[in-house]
Amino acid sequence: MVTSHRIREAARLMKGLLIRTPLVFSPTFSSLTGSKVYLKLETLQLAGSFKVRGAAFRIIARREEIGPQGVIAASAGNHAQGVAVAARLAGVPATVVMPVNSSIAKQEAARGYGARVILYGTNLSESIGRAKELSKDGMTFIHPYDDPDVIAGQGTCGLEILEEIPKPDLVVVPVGGGGLISGIATAVKETHPACRIVGVQSARCPAMYRAIKGEPPIDRTCRSIADGIVVKEPGRITLPIIRKYVDDLVLVDDDQIADAMFLLLERKRVVAEGAGAAPLAALLNGGIWHAEGSTIVLVISGGNVDSALLGRVIRQGQMKGGRILRLYAVLEDIPGELAKLLGIIATAQGNILYIHHMRGERDLPVTSIRMEIELETKGKEHGDKIIHALVSAGYSIHPEDDSSPSRPSL
Repeated sequence: MVTSHRIREAARLMKGLLIRTPLVFSPTFSSLTGSKVYLKLETLQLAGSFKVRGAAFRIIARREEIGPQGVIAASAGNHAQGVAVAARLAGVPATVVMPVNSSIAKQEAARGYGARVILYGTNLSESIGRAKELSKDGMTFIHPYDDPDVIAGQGTCGLEILEEIPKPDLVVVPVGGGGLISGIATAVKETHPACRIVGVQSARCPAMYRAIKGEPPIDRTCRSIADGIVVKEPGRITLPIIRKYVDDLVLVDDDQIADAMFLLLERKRVVAEGAGAAPLAALLNGGIWHAEGSTIVLVISGGNVDSALLGRVIRQGQMKGGRILRLYAVLEDIPGELAKLLGIIATAQGNILYIHHMRGERDLPVTSIRMEIELETKGKEHGDKIIHALVSAGYSIHPEDDSSPSRPSL
């Protein structure tokens, strides 16, 4: 059974072993929402996420039960790293089973923390099944979320929130299998029952949401930018806790999550993975009701994001904000024409990133050429000024998102 007393025991046992992560105020997000918004940065925890809390308490509290073969776990990434770090703290071997399509960065991180990594299955449920089979060889299975001690360990995050903000109005937590929100909700509600607890799940894999709403379970493979909360089956232990303590569950789509990741990086210099950014996505898109002036805590649960994915998120964010502008220009294919066009862009203070010549296109005369030009701007207004300057100079210009591009009169 998970209780606030057991969560306090976990906090005492792990004191000094793990990081007490910061709770920081965000003026930007507060202004955007009309509330006082704080970020609980589990991105700065050991192994880059909250998962080490539950794994460490489960392993250390029951160390005497673990044999020489050590522990085994299944994870899409963060639990694998958390178990690897916790096992190293306890001095026991660790094996982790991960889906074959899991993040390469998370695979390598788990190996770097000393775990043996086995790739199996296309989703977390299949990996869990395999890990349970292998545990029969003498390894202790550490469930990623459906274990009372794992949940109690995650709940220490809630205790830390209350120690700094004794009476928050709203705590928003990402939800996959439900371990983190079950622990936090238990810690918070049993101390400050007036606080609202809201969970956020990916719309692409809303297993817990469906279970709470009484809808049919997911019967397909899920994929989402928020891979840390892609779970097809809610926990048998976590589900009743969520029903008891969680006030609402909401869904966010991948575009909203990507926007939130970009905002966290731009405004707070916080690198958050998709699951970690989901609470901010839900708050900013209006999916969570809150009274003006409320004190809100967003649990930014992890920062383990592939650099390649992060690069795509940044680029998309810049494109949406008009800070990267892609144009197509038609001009005469004669010496000096390109220099004239680039001179106009330079005068307007646009920064050229990329140029591509497209000759011989079917809709152009042989004397004309289409240029693809990508440039950096100060924002949408600046980009519009650059386009206006080019059009005023007589060039046929259309941006990439123009579905009916202008063509020159030839």
